[in-house]
Amino acid sequence: MKIKQQGISIFILFFTGFIWAQGFQVNFQGQKQQGMGCAGTALFQDGASIFFNPGSVAFSNENSINIASTPIFGNVLFVDSATGEGYRTKNPVGTPFSAYGLFQAHRHDKLKLGLAAYTPFGSTVQWEDNWIGRFALTRLELKAIFIQSTLSYRIADVIGIGAGFIVSTGNVNLQKDIPVQDSLGNYGHAELSGKAMGFGFNAGIHYDLNKKLSVGITYRSQINMSLKNGAANFTVPTSLDPNFPDGKFTGALPLPNVTTLGWAYNPNDKLKMVLDINHVGWKAYDTLAFDYEQNTASLLDTKSPRNYKSIFAFRGGVQYQVIDKLDLRFGGGFGFTPVPEESVTPETPDANRAYITGGLTYRFSDKFSMDASIYYTQLKRTATNAETNLFGTYRTKAIAPGFSLIYKW
Repeated sequence: MKIKQQGISIFILFFTGFIWAQGFQVNFQGQKQQGMGCAGTALFQDGASIFFNPGSVAFSNENSINIASTPIFGNVLFVDSATGEGYRTKNPVGTPFSAYGLFQAHRHDKLKLGLAAYTPFGSTVQWEDNWIGRFALTRLELKAIFIQSTLSYRIADVIGIGAGFIVSTGNVNLQKDIPVQDSLGNYGHAELSGKAMGFGFNAGIHYDLNKKLSVGITYRSQINMSLKNGAANFTVPTSLDPNFPDGKFTGALPLPNVTTLGWAYNPNDKLKMVLDINHVGWKAYDTLAFDYEQNTASLLDTKSPRNYKSIFAFRGGVQYQVIDKLDLRFGGGFGFTPVPEESVTPETPDANRAYITGGLTYRFSDKFSMDASIYYTQLKRTATNAETNLFGTYRTKAIAPGFSLIYKW
């Protein structure tokens, strides 16, 4: 029996699935933006513009600290097409966070500095015991942190430009069963773990066309995550130990580029409206390859086609100031899936996606405020995976309430 690519390929999910693929591209990096459909390229709201558009950071006129978290409650039901039997995940709560700092020497300086740390994702996928896809995945635990420094400059009263340098680092632990059995009928088990690092940048321009209408455009570069010295550990019958040696492996994992065009319209002092269009360069993920330090007849280096497609996603929302201290928000979005049917897996049961969001801000004082948001989506996808032949229907539901505190001075 050969350990095929479906097991190791979960590493690409670690670096991409939960934020960059449309499958999980929810941009949980700003509570105000999340409340408005996860859009905010053309509207400066707070420090989260470091992520959404560094050009908008130039329109900040104070120092600020913004700390937030968006717990994710999500589960998947898989119904096997051959038997009609259903299997569920029992995932713990994911806890992605973000932290932003905006700084300037004087109140109306044209040059602004931004620092950020945020988690594109950080969660665990845990399938119930003895489920039909256990040879593809039983458990996936992952953590990642993106650290970004940003400079933004207001070259005119209506134009801001900015750019940020990104360091991406993270680790993952994957577990799956192996279709070999001991004398008691227990299946073998594989545990794969590793750390990776990559570098990239984002850049953006913010332009106020007039007092009511603004436009923004941003580009987030492709990041090639380098995975070195990953550890593969196998639990198999003693007689098969030579076929499944514990050891190291290496690989290179692409994060696609993202280009976003956004508009913001403020018809009056109380109402704000935003629209973002994303283009995600998933075409870069056409093949996934890994190299084992030690090969056997059962453990070979792998090169597996993925053939993802570049996709568009659309996001929009509104914000209304109810009273001086309270803003309310509502939004939603739609995105196409980049995952072809043959590449759908228990880790990325992706589908074309629609979602809704809501949110609010409450200002305790001129310096201190609180944001909250809520996100909901549900997906359905029927597919056959080309490598595992797992054929069935995935139904995914996810709800994510978010909360942040902001201090200005």
